[in-house]
Amino acid sequence: MNTDQVLEIFRECGAMLEGHFILTSGLHSPVFLQKARVFMHADKTEVLCKALADKVKAAHPDVEYVVGPAVGGIIPAYETSRHLGLPNVWVEREEGKFRLRRFELPASAKVVIIEDIVTTGLSIRETVESLQEIGAEVLAAACLVDRSAGKADVGVPLIALAEYEVPAYKEDELPAELASIPATKPGSRNL
Repeated sequence: MNTDQVLEIFRECGAMLEGHFILTSGLHSPVFLQKARVFMHADKTEVLCKALADKVKAAHPDVEYVVGPAVGGIIPAYETSRHLGLPNVWVEREEGKFRLRRFELPASAKVVIIEDIVTTGLSIRETVESLQEIGAEVLAAACLVDRSAGKADVGVPLIALAEYEVPAYKEDELPAELASIPATKPGSRNL
């Protein structure tokens, strides 16, 4: 599956929004990929996550667990783990920090983190840190769409089903045409 095919699924689901958005990272962008509109269609989610599972399996046939960061990574991590035939767990924020609150992993568990959309890679970096603290071996991270087109540092190798570079700006660096549109904040970082 290539980038155009992935983005076509987002378009079919009405998940490629245009306007002025404050991303989970805090950056501003004229495009927001509303993956929830894709995830509401199990058949579309299955197609994307099976393709992602194939890429993960090719790169890391020794992976033992799939981990998703809550909230956005739970659905793609679950569906990708289903295609890999592996257990799936997730990290949640506890006092502002990601933790495996509901699960335990064996010492030196080989894991791949599955995320939905990557812009700066912060959620993955925080997930890597939480897993390394408990002794897990993080082989890689994988995402449906890398909005940075390979520029984000996630702390481990990143496998992206699609790379789609979309401009993202700091609040004090907004172009005039974007600054003139009221901003909305559809992300889930504060959940």
